[in-house]
Amino acid sequence: MSTEQRDADVPVTRPTTDLLHLRADGVSVVVDLADGTLPRVLHWGADLGDLDASVLADLRFASRPLPIGFPVDGEVAAAVLPEQSAGHLGTPGLTGSRDGRDFSTAFTVTGHRVDRTGDGTQRLVVQAADDAAGLALELVLELTAHGLVRQRGTLTNTADDAYAVDGLLLTLPVPAAATELLDFTGRWARERSPQRTAFTHGTRLRDNRRGRTGYDTALVLVAGTPSFGHRSGQVWGVHTAWSGNHRTLAERSHYHPGLLGGGELLSPGEVRLAPGESYTSPWVYGSWGVGLDALAGRFHRWLRARPQHPRSPRPVTLNTWEAVYFQHDLGRLTELADAAAAIGAERYVLDDGWFGSRRDDTRGLGDWYVSADVWPDGLHPLVDHVTGLGLQFGLWVEPEMVNPDSDLARAHPDWILRVPSRLPRPARHQQVLDLAHPEAYAHILERLDALLTEYAIGYLKWDHNRDLVDAGHAGVAGVHGQTLAVYRLLDELRARHPGVEIESCSSGGGRVDLEILERTDRIWGSDCIDALERQQIQRWTNLLVPLELIGAHVGSGTAHSTGRRHALSFRAGTALFGHLGIEWDLREADDAQRAELAAWVAAYKDLRGLLHTGTSVHADVADPSHHVHGVVAPDGSDALFAVVATATSDALPTGRLTFPGLDPDATYHVRPQPPGDVVEGLGSHWLSLPWWTPDGVRLTGRVLAEVGLQAPVLFPEHLVLVRATRA
Repeated sequence: MSTEQRDADVPVTRPTTDLLHLRADGVSVVVDLADGTLPRVLHWGADLGDLDASVLADLRFASRPLPIGFPVDGEVAAAVLPEQSAGHLGTPGLTGSRDGRDFSTAFTVTGHRVDRTGDGTQRLVVQAADDAAGLALELVLELTAHGLVRQRGTLTNTADDAYAVDGLLLTLPVPAAATELLDFTGRWARERSPQRTAFTHGTRLRDNRRGRTGYDTALVLVAGTPSFGHRSGQVWGVHTAWSGNHRTLAERSHYHPGLLGGGELLSPGEVRLAPGESYTSPWVYGSWGVGLDALAGRFHRWLRARPQHPRSPRPVTLNTWEAVYFQHDLGRLTELADAAAAIGAERYVLDDGWFGSRRDDTRGLGDWYVSADVWPDGLHPLVDHVTGLGLQFGLWVEPEMVNPDSDLARAHPDWILRVPSRLPRPARHQQVLDLAHPEAYAHILERLDALLTEYAIGYLKWDHNRDLVDAGHAGVAGVHGQTLAVYRLLDELRARHPGVEIESCSSGGGRVDLEILERTDRIWGSDCIDALERQQIQRWTNLLVPLELIGAHVGSGTAHSTGRRHALSFRAGTALFGHLGIEWDLREADDAQRAELAAWVAAYKDLRGLLHTGTSVHADVADPSHHVHGVVAPDGSDALFAVVATATSDALPTGRLTFPGLDPDATYHVRPQPPGDVVEGLGSHWLSLPWWTPDGVRLTGRVLAEVGLQAPVLFPEHLVLVRATRA
C-alpha cells in the first residue's frame, strides 16, 4: 500500500492540559481531549484572546449540550473523526470492515503532542487505537501561521488479516448562526458556478466521481451567517485537497449545530490494508473569516508562503492552441513567435499536435516522440527560434491519456485503466493510461524526461482531457492508485528538472485543488476564454487560488467557445487579473490591435508585482449588472480595481460604487489607470464624469469603502481600471 511520507521529526512540547488553545492570525481553535476520546473542536473561528486553563475549562463546561433526544445516554459530541460508538448517527468518520467484521470503531487516545514547526505552524498529533478492531489511528490537526486549519488521518491495520477501508472523513464544527451554504457547480467551459442554499437539517453531500477534481467540484464548501458576502458576515469553509474522487459535506442535526467535512471517496475494495499497512487521507483544509475575501486571503497567504511558490515575475505567455490548433508548420509558428515577441510576450507554448501521428484528436495520443513528418529536424528549429527571441519555450503534453489509435495502445493494451471484461466507453477518442502499472509509469517517465533533457523546455502544459470511467487496475478500482501515481510522476520530474514549471490543465479547469498545486505552478482556469464567462470563472477560482496561479488569456475578437465578440480592452482587462497570456493568431491582428495589445502587456508587466502579491478584494455591489474587484498591496500603499459592467443596469447613471480593502485612515490619489481609462459607454458620448481625469480625486480609504465614487456609465461587457495610491 502506497502511503504518503510522514512529517519529519520536530521538537515536541508536551501539553499540560487536555484542553488546547491554538491561535494564529486572528483565529482560535479550541480542542478538547478529555476522557481519552478522539479530539473534539469546541471552537473554530474568531480569536478568543489569551485564555488560561480555568477559563478553557469553563468554556468546555458552558458548551455542554442538553442531552435531549440524544441517541445514547450522556453527551454526544462529534469528534474530528465522528464515531457511531460515541453516539454520532450522522455521516461516520471511518467506514470499513474485515468482510463485515469490525465495522464500527471505538478509538481510545493513547497519546498526543503539540509541535511548532519552523514556519510557525502549530501541529497537534493524536495517537489512538482500537485494539478490538485491530486498528491504530494517527490524527494530525494543524493551525498555520495564516490561520488556516488543516487535518488528515492515517489508519494502520494492526491485526493479522486484511481490513478494507471504505472511507476516512474528517470534520470541523460550525455554529448554529451559520444558516447559509455556498458551493459550486459547473461544466466544461463554465467551471465554478456558485450556488447558495439554506443550511438546513440533514446532509448536503458533494460527491465527485470523475477521477479528477472536476468542473463541478464544491471547491470550497462555505457555511456562513445570513446574507454573507465578500466583505461581510462570518464564513467557515472547507476544501478537500485531492485530485481524484473525493467527498465534501455539510451536515446539521438536532445534536450538533453544524459540521463541515471532507475526504477521499473510495470505491469498494479500492484500499485494502494488509497487516501492518497504512492509509493516509487527503488534507482537509478549513478557513474562517469575516467575509469571503478574508476566507480566501488565508488560502492565498498560505500558498504564497510555501518554499516552492513561484516568485519570479509571471511571464506573459503565448499559447498556440486557438491560433493554429493542429495546423503545425514551422514557418507559421515562427511568424507567430515573432509577432508574440514584438508585443512583449515572454513565453511561447507549443500546444497539441507536435508528436506521432497526432494531426487531429483521434490518434497518436501516448506516442510522445516528435513527429518526423511535421518536424523532420525535430523541434530544434522552432525551439532555437523562440529562445533566440528571448522567449522561454513550453510544450503541451497529456501523459495520462492514450488514443486507441496509437502505437502505444496497440503495443500495450494492458496499460489501459479498465475492468477485466471490457474497455471503458471512449471519451474524446481516448482512454486513460494506467500509471499504477509499473511499466506504463516507467515508460511515461522516460519519455517526458527524454524530451526535457533534449530540448530547452522551461514549461509543461500538462493536460487531462477525460473523466475516469470504469477505471480498474489489476481487477479492482484504480482511481486511488492512479492519483498517487500521478503525484509520484510529477514529483519525480520536478526532482530531475527543478527549473521546469508545470501547468495543471484538465479540459480547462477540471483539476484545481491544493494537492495538485503542491506540484504545479499554474492552473488553467478554463478552456473558455470568453471574457464575460471568465469574469465569473476567475472570480470564484480566486476564492481558493491567488491570481498569479490562474492562467488567463487574451483571445481573438470572437470567442471560440461561445461566439461572443468583445472589445480588446474587455478581453485584456479581464486577463490582467491572473497570469496573463495570449491565445490569438497575432498574424491576423492589424497594427492598431497589436499596438493596443502591446500597451496592455506593458501594463501587466508594470502591475504584476502588485497583482501577484497583494490582497484580492471584491465589493458587495447591490446592482447585479456591475462588479468591482481589485488587488490591494500588503501595506495598503497601492491598489488596482476593475469596474466591470456585465449587463445593462436598471439605473442610469449607475450610481456610486465602493472600493474596499484600503487603509481606512490613509488618503489615496484615485484616478483612471491606462490603458483601461477609456470609457466605452453612454457616458463617453454625451456625459462627462468630473473625476475621470489623470488628476482624479483624493479621498480616504474609509470614504472609498463606505461612500464610494460615481461610476462611469459603461456599455455592457466592458470594463475600466481605477488606480488608488497612498497620497
